[in-house]
Order: sequence, then structure tokens, then C-alpha cells
Amino acid sequence: MYIIKLIFNSKIRLKTVFVFTLLSLLSFQIFSQRGNIKWSSEGNSYYRIQSDGIVQYTLPSNNPEVIISREQLTPSESEFPLNVSHFTFSKDEQKVLLFTNTKRVWRINTKGDYWILNIATGKLQQIGKSMPESSLMFAKISPDGKQVAYVSENNIYVENLATSEVKALTTDGTITLINGTFDWVYEEEFYCRDGFRWSPDSKSIAYWQIDASDTKKFYMINNTDSIYSTIIPIEYPKVGETPSSSKVGVVSIDDAKTTWMDIPGDPRQHYLVRLEFIPSTEKLLIQQLNRKQNQSKLFIADPISGKAKVIQEETDAAWVDIYRTGNKYEVDFTNNFIWYNKGKNILWTSEKDGWRHLYDVSLEGKGEKLITNGAYDFIDLSYIDNKNGYVYFMASPTNATQSYLYKTKLNGKGKLELMSPKSEQGTHGYNVSTTGTYAVHTFSNHFTRPAAEIISFVNHKPLNVETSIEANLSRLQEAPKSEFFKVTTAEGVEMDGWMVKPTNFDISKKYPVVFYVYSEPGRATVTDTYGIDGNRNYIGDMADDGYIYISLDNRGTPAPKGSAWRKSIYRKIGNININDQAMAAKEILKWNFVDPDRVAVWGWSGGGSATLNLLFKHPEIYKTGISIAAVANQLTYDNIYQERYMGLPQENMEDFVNGSPITYAKNLEGNLLYIHGTGDDNVHYQNAEMLVNELVKYNKQFQFMPYPNRSHSLREGEGTTQHLKTLYTNYLRTYCPPGGR
Repeated sequence: MYIIKLIFNSKIRLKTVFVFTLLSLLSFQIFSQRGNIKWSSEGNSYYRIQSDGIVQYTLPSNNPEVIISREQLTPSESEFPLNVSHFTFSKDEQKVLLFTNTKRVWRINTKGDYWILNIATGKLQQIGKSMPESSLMFAKISPDGKQVAYVSENNIYVENLATSEVKALTTDGTITLINGTFDWVYEEEFYCRDGFRWSPDSKSIAYWQIDASDTKKFYMINNTDSIYSTIIPIEYPKVGETPSSSKVGVVSIDDAKTTWMDIPGDPRQHYLVRLEFIPSTEKLLIQQLNRKQNQSKLFIADPISGKAKVIQEETDAAWVDIYRTGNKYEVDFTNNFIWYNKGKNILWTSEKDGWRHLYDVSLEGKGEKLITNGAYDFIDLSYIDNKNGYVYFMASPTNATQSYLYKTKLNGKGKLELMSPKSEQGTHGYNVSTTGTYAVHTFSNHFTRPAAEIISFVNHKPLNVETSIEANLSRLQEAPKSEFFKVTTAEGVEMDGWMVKPTNFDISKKYPVVFYVYSEPGRATVTDTYGIDGNRNYIGDMADDGYIYISLDNRGTPAPKGSAWRKSIYRKIGNININDQAMAAKEILKWNFVDPDRVAVWGWSGGGSATLNLLFKHPEIYKTGISIAAVANQLTYDNIYQERYMGLPQENMEDFVNGSPITYAKNLEGNLLYIHGTGDDNVHYQNAEMLVNELVKYNKQFQFMPYPNRSHSLREGEGTTQHLKTLYTNYLRTYCPPGGR
């Protein structure tokens, strides 16, 4: 979580503060990520963590007021205030729940300590004081503001704020029987972390229970922290292995008894990915996916009887995408349903007509209707205006590398209306207030530094014209380092790309080219955003040194180009993406300023896998490759990701074999630098050992760098980042020398 702490003196004049903030320090990390500010329930102010406490900014004046001071955040037994990383208000905004002393669990910090501050009385009390330090997860104030529920060591507890009495709602939690949170694979692939929900009447809690007792353990080894090795076990279901069992229960606060929901289907062959109480009711809405993730069902369940009925079902020849709104790496992120019409309807995304569109789904059995309509993809939801019957959302009908705000009628009969300024070509973002009155608008493109402004949302007018993005656009712009282009392969596939040419480029010379790849469904690399064309692993400036730097998005990447583009990769990871990249590279090598003898490729994770496949399958193109944290053998990766995009190995093993780099290791001809952390809990180090074995078998010479106990991000340990950069840079300069010839 990136919370930027700025120092403001409330006595400084508003204009000075506003100009300084917006033009100098407001970037995407500050305002665009939901969670870095919190809107008030009235929608006319927002809250921020700052050095002097929690500050409320009231709009339209943007006047700051410290509502929770450093003194109020200081426990009586301490000299120092709590280091707050996240906070949540009660429904009446009279109490605030503070998250501090946090610890990382898998990707992000989801464990820590929680405190409650009563704003009126100033009383600061620790929640779960009897629990182990930094063991609490996902604490939430009850809707009536009288209790707090949380998870500790895989059990759910509720604490009475008036008496500090703690009650265990579950007692069967173990390392493998998980209540109220999730195992590694659910978190990694479904972004499921927070596993319980308060009922609207505060009398019960609905929660997930994950049974990973039959999930095989994968063992990592720590060889460096003592003279005897330490074994680190992780419940990790490899592709083809049976998933963990999941079920949903509703536990009564009064007697701690759980009623389990009767969801049809083998719980070990299905996933439960969404759960919420239907607004203003005591019933649940639950989304279930089958194991292959090509069938989705919505159930309404009765917490009293446990009975559940299907109200909506969808299938796809490839996979059903789960649309997520919000920042999936925020500690309070949940896979929420999009409610409107007082909870009688939800907005649903589907690709059934070939494009990702919004649909209205009735919970009362009245069917569904298409809301967005046309040859374009819905990207992200911004706001639902129930009063005036509009939905605001992100889309980009004409340029898949960009993103803009549009609106249309909720009844599906309106036209598509562009809201983002036409003069700002690039990528926009919106953090809209709870009432839709105001929004923080962010903008950048590949030559415009990230900027932000507060706008009146409905008419998209900045509150302060002088400090608006439009008024300062020329100051924010730089000379473009990169140029965006399209390339069409011999097979007729048109791909977006960007290219950074060498400084002082001379058309008469030939330059080395370095391709940066990812290429899988996880993300696109060609987006019109600031900094997209940088290389964090290279020491110095690649352009100044005389490299051409290029990235391309192939079929299968999540660009808004329709479902056929995205889902063409089904059962073809390692094949269609690799073929597209290679065929595009062949077209680029026809350019007279590209040196075909100096061609390098690199990538991380899925990009590391693509690098290996490109180097092994197309040695006639790629002479040098740097692969980091790669899946060398697709049979080693987790079941949720691999089975979603590749199917079941029990049914189509040949697709996994044909898509895995290890199958083609014997074809290595060029220069390979392979890098992997031995403590990678995501893409296991076993991939490296399997690949090394195969390369050794065929006497293929290469350079290998294992980083002891480092995770997938290779960010742990003193000196790691600098060492990696130095290794990367020296290898590239040695085997793909820079400069025009």
C-alpha cells in the first residue's frame, strides 16, 4: 500500500497548498488508487493520512482540518503515535478503526494490530489485545457500531466495544482449515483475502471456510540463515491437483452457531469467489465457478435454512472473466457485487456478444438487459447515478492503449457520451465521491507526467481552473521518448507497440534492439501511460547508450480489443503469444536501422517464460535473452491460473507440454541469463532446477543466477536490487552491445 504522507500547515493559505499539491506531488500513487483517500459518506469531503494525523478536506474550498491529531493517535502507555497504514470509519463516522504494526502475508500486509478511536470521547482502545502481536486480519466495525469482528490464526472473533469482551465465533481453525480468510492460491488468483461479511442487522456474520488439508505441500528450503537448513512448507495446489474445498457459513453472534449454505456441486471441483449480504435483507448473493472456470452461477441463499437457488448462469467456451472494481492490492479490497436500484439489481459484466459489456441482472427474476452496446469493451466502472439513470465507466473504443470516461443510460437505450476532455489524449482515472458530486481525476500519457485535479464530476469541471490539468498541460509535457506504432504480421495479426529510439538517432546506422515481453493474460505492456517505456533493471539510459527498446502486445493480452483477441490464447499459452511476438519481430527486423545480429529479449514471470520460449523456438531472431522468475514448466504452476487459461492436464496434456519452455531447451543457440529466487512462493525455484537439468543434458551453455531466499519480486536482502541491476546491465551490454554501426 502506497500512502504518501505530505506535510501541511493548516494555517497556510489554500491556494498555495492546492497549487503545490496538485502540480508537484499529486501523482497516481496519491490520488488515483482507491484507498489512499477516503470519501466521506456525504460525498463533499475526503480524508487523508498525513504527518499531523488524519485530515479532512472539505470541498469545494478544499480546506484542510485535522480531525484526528497525533495526540489522539498516541496510546496512553506510549510516547509515540500509532503508525497508521489504513483506517475505516464506522457507519456514523463517530468511530475510526486503525490498522497498524502490519506484516506481509503473501503479496501485501494483511496482518497487524487494530485500534478503535472514539472521536467524540477521544478514547483509544486496542482491539484483540489478548491475541498474538500483529495477528489480526480484516477487522470490521459492525453496522450498528457496537462490535468489531476480526480473524486471528484462522478463526473469527467478535469483540464488544463497550465491555471489551471477546467471543470466538469459530474454534476449528488450523493451518489448513481456514475461517474468514483464504489460502495462497485463492489470494493470488482470485484476489480473495477478506473472507467474512457482517449482516446488515449486526446479528450474524457470513464467512468462507477453506479446507486445504488435502492440498499437497510444496517445500522451500532456507539454507542461509543457519548452519542447518530450514524447510518452509506451503499449501500449493499445482495444476491438475484437486482444489481446496470451500463453503460458506453464517454464524450467529449470539450463540456462535454456524449454518452452512447448501450450494450444489462438489466443493472440491468448484470455487466460491464472491459473497455478500443483499442490501437491506438477510439473504446472501454468492457466485460460484466450476473448476475449469468456464461456468458461473449466481445463487441467492437463505442464512436460516441454508437453501440456495440459481438466479443467473453463464458459460464460455474459454473462461468466464471475473470483473473486479477497485485496487486489488489494497488491504480492504473485496470482490464486491455492483448493486443498484436499492439492491434489487446488480450490474454484471459479460463477453457473451464478443465484447465486455455491462448488463442489468434482476435479483427478482426479471432477467437481464444489455446496458452498454457497441463494438467496444467496458474497462472499469466509475459511478452509478441512480437518480438520473446513468452509468459512468471507462472505455476506449478507438485506441486500445488508452482509457477514457464515458456515460450512458442505465436503461440501455442511451448513446455513448465521452466525458474526459478530448484535448487530453491518453489514460484517465477517476476516484469518485460516494454521492457522485466530486471526483479526483488523474491523467497521463507516455509524454505527460501524471497529474491530478479535483473536479465537479457530472460536468467534469475542475474546481480550480488555475491549477487544473488542462491549464498546466504544457508544463506537464515532456519531449516524447517513445513512439507508439502498429505492426501487422505475415499472418495478418495487427499488434500495438511502443519504441524508444536511441538518442541522436541516425537513420543510416543499424542499432541493437531489445524487446520487453510479458505476453500472457495477466497484463498488457503497451499502454499509453507515463513511464511505460522505462526499464527499471537497466543502469543508465538505454537510449543514450544506443539501444532500440520495444514492447508489443500479442493476442491473449488483456487489451480492450474484444473477447476474440483476449481468449484466442485459451490452451495456447506458450504458442500463440510466442508466435505473434516472433512474427512481429520479423517485420521489425526488416526496418533498415535495426541490426538483426544484435537482438535481445527479456521479461519477468510470465514475461520470463515468454523470453525462454522465444529464445528456444526462434534462435534465428533472438540472439540474447534475460529471463527472470520464469515458469519453465507449466505443470509446476498453480491450478487456478493454469486451468483457467489452459484447461486440465488430465484432458489436454499436450497443450501444457507444447507451451512449456523446457520442452525446447535443447534448441538454445544464443546467450541466456536465467535468474530466479530460491524463496519464490509464486513461481517455484524448482522451475529453474528443472530447466538447468535440461540445458545441462544437452550441453547448452548459459549463465545462471539464483538469489537465496528471495521471493518472486527479488526485493529482499541487502544489496539485491543493485546486484540484479548490475548483473542485468552488464550481461546485456556484453552480449548485445549498444550503439549504432
